[in-house]
Amino acid sequence: MDTRVATLGIIVDQSADTEALNAILHDFRDYIVGRMGIPYRQKNMNIICLVVDAPQDEINSLTGKIGSLDGIAAKACYSQV
Repeated sequence: MDTRVATLGIIVDQSADTEALNAILHDFRDYIVGRMGIPYRQKNMNIICLVVDAPQDEINSLTGKIGSLDGIAAKACYSQV
């Protein structure tokens, strides 16, 4: 199974559905290499950076599921390898 390393940038508005986000991240936990969360109080939001190592279809699925949640935006950046 070929995998790719990618980073996911996730921006969470304060009114977002964080329970659903955490459930999605739990479902993909086997692919997550690292996670960093930053509360940005001045803008009333949270920023999460994920590093994943997974098949490209799984990364696309993860990004799509997160991005479909209300008040949450997600983008992936892939390694060249």
